[in-house]
Amino acid sequence: MENKPAFGMFQSDPEEETGPVGAACPVTSAGKAFRPFSDGYIDDPYAFFAEMREAEPVFYSPEMTCWVVMKYADCVRVFRDPETFSPVVARHPVRSLCPAAAEARDALNIEIEPALVDEDSTTHRAHRKIFGDAFTPKRVNEVEPRVREIVTRYIDRIVDDGKAELVGRMLYEIPALAIFIFLGAPDDKAVMVKELGSKRAIVNWGFPNDEEQVAMMGDMGASWEFTVELVDNALKNPGDNYLGDMVRLYREDPSRFSINYLRNVMFLMQFAGHETTTQASANGLKKLLIDRSKWEQLVADPSLIPNAVEEILRYDSSIFAWRRIATKDTEIAGMPIPEGGKVLIMMGSGNRDPEAFEDPEDFDPARKNARRHLGLGHGAHFCMGAPLARMEMKVILEELVRRLPHMRLKPDQQFSYIRTLTFRGVQRLEVEWDASANP
Repeated sequence: MENKPAFGMFQSDPEEETGPVGAACPVTSAGKAFRPFSDGYIDDPYAFFAEMREAEPVFYSPEMTCWVVMKYADCVRVFRDPETFSPVVARHPVRSLCPAAAEARDALNIEIEPALVDEDSTTHRAHRKIFGDAFTPKRVNEVEPRVREIVTRYIDRIVDDGKAELVGRMLYEIPALAIFIFLGAPDDKAVMVKELGSKRAIVNWGFPNDEEQVAMMGDMGASWEFTVELVDNALKNPGDNYLGDMVRLYREDPSRFSINYLRNVMFLMQFAGHETTTQASANGLKKLLIDRSKWEQLVADPSLIPNAVEEILRYDSSIFAWRRIATKDTEIAGMPIPEGGKVLIMMGSGNRDPEAFEDPEDFDPARKNARRHLGLGHGAHFCMGAPLARMEMKVILEELVRRLPHMRLKPDQQFSYIRTLTFRGVQRLEVEWDASANP
């Protein structure tokens, strides 16, 4: 078998090889202003979102060679019509691989195929039924006490210090350990896979230079090798966990999915199951501590925390954009989209659309319709791992509120964010507290 993937992750975007579809489209002021890798946009895209929702809710970006969709209703419409707006480009690299990186990729023994987030609608429906149904409340509930033990252990490490950088000391590793427990992977590999996952985000959704692309290919190979070993071990001895459940389903009827497809799902889940939770938790804690009245609301009434998680995912989600490609000539809000035209769904903008959320710029832990957010996708491609992510964020907030209610942001710190088209996460979060006042 040829090692180069037939489609999906690591593949160069076909439009970039032959000239972008829509290159002749009129470029408006919005298209010229949309610079998603500029410092100002990375630091705070929301002012731009608000302006464009009013001025040009759908526009063509020559830099990204795609149509950008800003309003909540239009985002929902695209999500709900995967036959017209196909997800097959979801994992295409934003910047096509340079020749040296493509050569390094081809030398890897990686058999990537579309899986869940980037497969056609018919295949997705069948696979979502299998893999989604196995994502049961029972499995999530079984994991919660162990996740709480992990969170408690990490807080124990810092509670007497009076200060911490929360991303590095807590939020970076906890979600990786949680997804490993859920899948049935060995804990001692969690940090390694976490580091590899961070680089996968840059390869697919960032804008790495040639040297960075080449270096990251080796990391991709290491991540794939780990995944193959993980699945092969489960095939020999399936455990009482999610991966074990999937192996048992495979044994019952191998026609439903192949072993390589199972590998691809595990390869995807190892990344999606922790990077996004780390980033969403960091974004949420930053906002809560910037506006301490909101933090104090949770301290006074921890029962608000589950809804506060939804408001975090609305207000500053870790996934604030996603990609589709038109399968035929169509339109969005009256804007013509040609067959082959790429579409960027700006969920982060939709989540602050005043037509969907009252006073959308206000962060309200008690917001009644917060759960309508797009931070976990929508429709057929709603995040399969949402129950696990929500549980992890809930536990992290519950334990921090209980153990460090007087925690505050360290003043005068600068915040930096992951530099990708689709993911948003603050990279460092310095906090402090009076250790002598700990409960």
